[in-house]
Amino acid sequence: MVRRPVGHHLHGDGALLVASGTERVEPVSERAGRVEGCGRPESLRDLVMGARVVLWDFDGPVCRLFAGHPADGVARGLVDWLAAVGHEGLLTREERAHPDPFLLLAAVDRERRHGDVAAEFEERLTREELRAVATARPTPYADPLIRTWAAHGAGLAVTTNNSPRAVSAYLEARGLLGCFTPHVYGRTRDPRLLKPDPYTLERALHAWGVAPAHALMVGDSPADVAAAGKAGVPFLGYARNDRKEEQLRSAGAEVLVHSLEEVLRMLRDSSAPRE
Repeated sequence: MVRRPVGHHLHGDGALLVASGTERVEPVSERAGRVEGCGRPESLRDLVMGARVVLWDFDGPVCRLFAGHPADGVARGLVDWLAAVGHEGLLTREERAHPDPFLLLAAVDRERRHGDVAAEFEERLTREELRAVATARPTPYADPLIRTWAAHGAGLAVTTNNSPRAVSAYLEARGLLGCFTPHVYGRTRDPRLLKPDPYTLERALHAWGVAPAHALMVGDSPADVAAAGKAGVPFLGYARNDRKEEQLRSAGAEVLVHSLEEVLRMLRDSSAPRE
């Protein structure tokens, strides 16, 4: 059974306090040390049953946030806003032609000379993510898997590039917030800390007080693979289609599932009484 840290990160009004600061925590991998070449998980069962804490990426493994409010439309709207306020020149021609919300945020902050523009851009992106929550589509089997993993005593955390406000709003609407509180670690005001930087993972490890080898990250992007590798955390890839599988394999992911049902079934089978 995993013991939760003493104390809850709550505001005085009872609202969830999510990690939004930008101070760099000391990586648990540096405090506890890493065992290289020893005890490396080699199967899905090794990963799942060995995880004391599970770090979830949000958009993908938990839900499709932009299912009804497409991310490319959000990105185009943000490009239009930059043009309207006279800052379109912060983007390259390719970035304007093939916009991605997170890449745009990093681009706006690239020269570190337009902090006010970057802050407004991030706030506008957060508002769009909050709008997307209403039409987000739950990932098949994610809800019961989250509840089952929590019931088995594993600690849970969200480690994402999305706004922690949007994550909390979605989890609350699905009745899942209690499985994670207060461990929601999302985008801060510093775009340099977005994954593939391991910042959110390190915050979660530090808060739980667990060594990286005893955690597991569930993610669906190359940035997730890279962040987990930098933090020393074993990785389970969620590949909902062939394109995702190719991306994850190319990034170095070794253990993948096409459906979270595989993980859910494994956990349920492990707790079933034996004849």
